Amino acid sequence: MSFDPEPIEQARKVFAGPITFLKSAPQLQFLPDPSVPEIAFAGRSNVGKSSLINALTGRNSLARTSVTPGRTQELNFFDVGDPLTFRLVDMPGYGFAKAPKDVVKKWRYLVNDFLRGRAVLKRTLVLIDSRHGVKEIDRDILDMLDKAAVSYRIVLTKADKIKASALAETIDRTAAEVRKRPAAHPDILATSSEKGMGIADLRAVVLEAIL
Repeated sequence: MSFDPEPIEQARKVFAGPITFLKSAPQLQFLPDPSVPEIAFAGRSNVGKSSLINALTGRNSLARTSVTPGRTQELNFFDVGDPLTFRLVDMPGYGFAKAPKDVVKKWRYLVNDFLRGRAVLKRTLVLIDSRHGVKEIDRDILDMLDKAAVSYRIVLTKADKIKASALAETIDRTAAEVRKRPAAHPDILATSSEKGMGIADLRAVVLEAIL
């Protein structure tokens, strides 16, 4: 999948402009006013979500990267554009094995309620590690998105870490999986934060979703 040069350039200009951290919301009452479209990023812990958001925005430390899986337990909001055009939402990572049960339960309630009740949420980008493909823990969030009728798209991360043939197999398996899901976008996007692979297309994907 590849975009034409025009939307690629348009997206590049948007992400070259102002992008600022707005706030963290540990609970729904702390959410910002739903005044502009939002694009959310979901993924299990250590999938490379923060690195991808940093690569997407061209900032080295916009989203904090953590060596401790499951550290981020809040929804983090970033304003894009001046005047404000849309927001990026960094959702807390899921699948953290060492987190206490009450933390996992709190995460589920926060994320589920956000997904179901956020009218301005245009699309959720679900990040999957290219080396592992869709796991059972990923299917839980996909089920949640399907039930909430929230449009989502699979973005493969760390695509530079495996051979091209193995990546092609992961893309095919993932595409076959999402074909059965009502809220899933059919196209799979492979990316690498480290090498910049797929980042220009990812910017265009975000812009396409809010227009």
